[in-house]
Amino acid sequence: MQAMRVELLYFEGCPSAGAAEHNLREALGLEGVRAEVVPVRVETDDAAERLRFPGSPTVRLGGEDAFPVSEERERWALGCRTYVTPEGLRGSPTVGMFRSAIRAAAGE
Repeated sequence: MQAMRVELLYFEGCPSAGAAEHNLREALGLEGVRAEVVPVRVETDDAAERLRFPGSPTVRLGGEDAFPVSEERERWALGCRTYVTPEGLRGSPTVGMFRSAIRAAAGE
């Protein structure tokens, strides 16, 4: 598999960004994907609007949200993001969720 572009969008102080990065890196390793994880700090609501930022942390694989949200949002702003995981609502996707998203992004 070729290298994949990966962005981790977050706001400073996000309590879940570290867990998301850890799970993402573990999933990339398990899937054998070479990728540079590029941190993208979102600092203002204006930047959130411009980046169509649904909350922190957000991971984009090849430029697309790994866990898409409705584009019909009224407002894009700084805030925490939650994910529905097998363990319930969490602030970060699980390693398994990332692995599935990576395979989907790679077209597998």
